[in-house]
Amino acid sequence: MAEAQLRKVVTVADELLLELGRPVAAPVRRVAAAAVISNPWAGGGFVADLGPEVERIAPGLARLLTDRISEALGGVDRIESFGKAAIVGLDGEIEHGGALIHTPFFGNVFRELTEGTSIIVFSDDRLPAGEPLTVPLWHKTAAATRSHYQTCQIRIPDAPRPDEIVVIAAGASGPRPNARIGDRATDPLIRLADLDDLETVT
Repeated sequence: MAEAQLRKVVTVADELLLELGRPVAAPVRRVAAAAVISNPWAGGGFVADLGPEVERIAPGLARLLTDRISEALGGVDRIESFGKAAIVGLDGEIEHGGALIHTPFFGNVFRELTEGTSIIVFSDDRLPAGEPLTVPLWHKTAAATRSHYQTCQIRIPDAPRPDEIVVIAAGASGPRPNARIGDRATDPLIRLADLDDLETVT
């Protein structure tokens, strides 16, 4: 990852065991791995073609971050949900972060390494150092599986600096704690015309 001028890698994990004092049916571990890199387009003004730097940097980032998630969760087969994100420093464009996570050079590599098939849910923002970002997650092979809709948050106190980008990959080992709101595959058909008692919020 020397190509990306990698400054640091941060991995955060949590495991929820109780919800409202009740043990969760299946304890779930959520992990976010972040690479803090120099923004390859910083100081260059408007760059029309971001592709060369994306091709040079993004695949290595996907491999690095997937390895960190897999290690923290106990193997690729333990990754049930995934998500991705980018935080751009104040001297960069939102498009710089998007370029590094939304193209096949990151997304396809991350998906294949995690044995996923779903489109990868994401978030991105331009923020000063130390601001948190919430990363959404959903099932890696069945995006409509509502039980796996969840989020994790990451905050790095000294990143991104104005000329940096934080690239994030996240994963979870299971569903939300005590998920019980059904699934899109088994939901009843609901139409607006059927909801006679629908209240309008003004």
